[in-house]
This record gives sequence, structure tokens and C-alpha cells, in this order.
Amino acid sequence: MTILSPSISPADGPAPALSAPPQLDTGRGTALFLDFDGTLVELAEHPQDIVVAPALPHLLTALSERLDGRLAVVSGRSLAMLDDFLGPLPIGMAGSHGGEFRPAGSSQVQPLAKPLPPAVSAALSSFAQQNGGLVFEAKPFSAAVHYRNHPEIAEQLVGFATTLSAEHGLAIKHGKMVVELAMPGSDKGSAVRHFMERAPFAGSRPLFIGDDVTDEDAFAAVRQFDGGGVLVGAMRATAALWRLENVSAVHRWLENAA
Repeated sequence: MTILSPSISPADGPAPALSAPPQLDTGRGTALFLDFDGTLVELAEHPQDIVVAPALPHLLTALSERLDGRLAVVSGRSLAMLDDFLGPLPIGMAGSHGGEFRPAGSSQVQPLAKPLPPAVSAALSSFAQQNGGLVFEAKPFSAAVHYRNHPEIAEQLVGFATTLSAEHGLAIKHGKMVVELAMPGSDKGSAVRHFMERAPFAGSRPLFIGDDVTDEDAFAAVRQFDGGGVLVGAMRATAALWRLENVSAVHRWLENAA
């Protein structure tokens, strides 16, 4: 598979249409990184309400085997939540936007960031409760507030989170109807680089498939290894080189490779 040189970054403004990625070549040193929400599963109003296709765990395991272990799920979800949805799969995983790392075949979680201060989680949780019952999601290295049912609160939530991030030296992440505070170093690009420095990923050419702006860190990271990103969903300014229309298209592309 030929990886094209990236020609756009998210800051470049409106982007030209992207074509679908070429078929995954599992025999030539390719590595595959997959986001979870919005990529492998459809988004839901509540994070717990997502539906995992029954065949997905087997598909991921089969693809990992074909890639000689060079497959990993890299998600904003905690590893505990990923295990609840997918089961204990023998594949590499990074959770909490890279704050948690677990190589394939291991049950040991390696922290890549310090835990989020409890005061930050408490403040975000209180804000969520006091503003229409927003959905608060606590993770080991980050915490998120989902406002899908209350879009009018976006500006107030962003202001509150920005103040908290400045007070505690945190990273602020904006996703699809969600604002999240994370410890420095908790980003998907850092997770990708951590995998790529280790066997069996080292020396391979990586692809990252993701849908959200939080995946842009990973799209940029795979470029450092002569790889490329695949944007899922509506076209926008992005560092990705290719695009798949939706979750169903991602599944079809993965099934063709498997």
C-alpha cells in the first residue's frame, strides 16, 4: 500500500474531498490503530448506550492475527470500559486518550500519565449535576462532560472547563458534544508513538482510523512514521489522508482485510 504525503493540517481551513483508503495490505508491515466511539461503534446520547456489533470482537482478533499483532484500539474510553464492551481481547489497547497503555496479551495496565486530581473530577461532576443533569464520565486520567441533550450549555461548559484547566495545568479536549479535561501526555498521538516504539509495531507503517478532533493528534503522529490517517464521517479540515463515510463503511473495510 502506498502512503501519500499529507497535504493539509486542521488549521489549513476547508479541506478538499478525500477518497476512500486503499485496501489494507496485511502482509507488508502495516500497523492499524482504531478509535472506538464513532469509528467502531455508533455514537449514543449516553456513553453507556452504545451498541457493539456481535462480530466486532472476533473481527478485531482476526485482524490482529493477520497483522502479526500490529493492531491496537486507541480510545478516549477507559480500558475498563473497553473491556466491558469488547471483552478481554488479546490485542493492544490504549485508553483515557493514551493515559492508559496495555500491550497485546497482557493484563497489566501501564500508566502513561498521572491520575487526574480528585478536585477536578468533583468540580466537573458538580457542574454537570447543577446544569440540567449533563452526563459526567470519570476516567483514571481524565474526566468528561457530555452535553448532547443540552447543546445550549456549550459556551458555559467550555468556559468552566477552560478555567479549571488553567488552574490545574490540564489539557482540554473538545469532541462531539463533549468537553474533557486530561492530564498532560494523555493524547492519542502519544499512545500511537508509545506503540510504535515497541515490538511488533516498530518499523511498520501505521494507519489510524478515527472520527473526532481528538483523533487529530494520532493522525499527526502516524505521519511521523510514514503513515496516514483515515477520517470517519463528514468531511472537515483534517490531517487525515483518506475518509470513510461512517461506522458501517469502517466495518466493511475491516472485513475486506480480514
